[in-house]
Amino acid sequence: MADLKNEVLAAATASKAASVTLRQLDREIKDKALLAISQELIKNITDIVAANKIDVDAAIAKQTDPAIVDRLTLNENRITEIANAVKDVIKLDDPIGEVIRKFTLPNGLDVQQIRVPLGVVAMIYEARPNVTVDAAVLILKTGSAALLRGSASAFNTNTVLTQIMRNAISSVGLPKDAIVLVPGTDHESVKHLMTARGLVDVIIPRGGAGLIESVVTGSTVPVIETGIGNCHLYVDEFADLDKALNIAINAKTQRVSVCNALETILVHKNVADAFLPKLMKSFQEKGVTVHGTSDFEKFAETCGTNFAPVTDADWASEYYSLDIAAGVVNSFDEAIAHIQKWSTGHTESIITENQANADKFVSAIDSAAVMVNASTRFTDGGEFGFGAEIGISTQKLHARGPMGLAEITSFKYVVSGSGQIRD
Repeated sequence: MADLKNEVLAAATASKAASVTLRQLDREIKDKALLAISQELIKNITDIVAANKIDVDAAIAKQTDPAIVDRLTLNENRITEIANAVKDVIKLDDPIGEVIRKFTLPNGLDVQQIRVPLGVVAMIYEARPNVTVDAAVLILKTGSAALLRGSASAFNTNTVLTQIMRNAISSVGLPKDAIVLVPGTDHESVKHLMTARGLVDVIIPRGGAGLIESVVTGSTVPVIETGIGNCHLYVDEFADLDKALNIAINAKTQRVSVCNALETILVHKNVADAFLPKLMKSFQEKGVTVHGTSDFEKFAETCGTNFAPVTDADWASEYYSLDIAAGVVNSFDEAIAHIQKWSTGHTESIITENQANADKFVSAIDSAAVMVNASTRFTDGGEFGFGAEIGISTQKLHARGPMGLAEITSFKYVVSGSGQIRD
């Protein structure tokens, strides 16, 4: 146990040392390192696939959920996509050195607030080995060191990916320890990482509710909380019902295993009779199971839609599946109250042609993203034009919503004078 703690702290110490070099780099050398990573990933596809097969076979042997096995799997096409995504990051503007604001004080001091690296950014994440590359290149682009702790299920894949990236950046003169894989495969190594205060500047957990809760409550290192997404859609009495149907189906079924997928739909009673038959028919065609109030049940029976009575557990659920909680509300205010009770602060949407209701919804709902007449699936760094994201923050301090490059930086003040002293 003591040996593992020492190994984790040694990894964090190495990252800290590398961060001193990284924060002084200009864009050219960082982009050169990213290009080397992209090229080396392609050159080493065979090794990556072989390591990944060990992880995938082990997961299948443990009868792991097929959806998780799919997220774990890397093949030639997926690795090529990851390598191409690295090239996309190269094209993004470097946020470091950006002047956020500047002003001159009455005493003649010039003050600039400039964007700077965070230092050592630790990622704790589950299943998806693509995050190993995504996180490393985004953190590196911002001049910080990436300290990576993936899940045990992807250990072999993550080990090979990290080795490839370390060799790539070393070939262009960057310290290998700009990218470090945290030792260990059990929760003890995570505990040691979460308490490495002074070595690690911030931790970003990315995964399910259990992982995020464990990191948030157990860490003495600052945490940026990400992505539990119990997302809501409210169909107002003034909604365009064709828009509402298209948006509901897209938000729920376009991709179910993501944090911005729709989990709860609320429908105003005045449009329920006109809207629910169409909605339930579409849900039936898409294979959606509705966990609904009694208002939904008769339409489910008519359309042959899978149905179960809704429970509090359903209202609270982030399903990651073709399931949805559903209810009819008597008023706009009832919809607001329901969302305020059950929301995880990720994304909520209203469908309405009434501008006053849209404005009130935006004002009343305290989530990272609020949509008006749009799918919840748009809460995404790429869709917002950030080019990439390291996660979606559902907290309020430092960063909120999709976190692109700018959101994984800090800032400092640079004050220039001509000999001023304070009275």
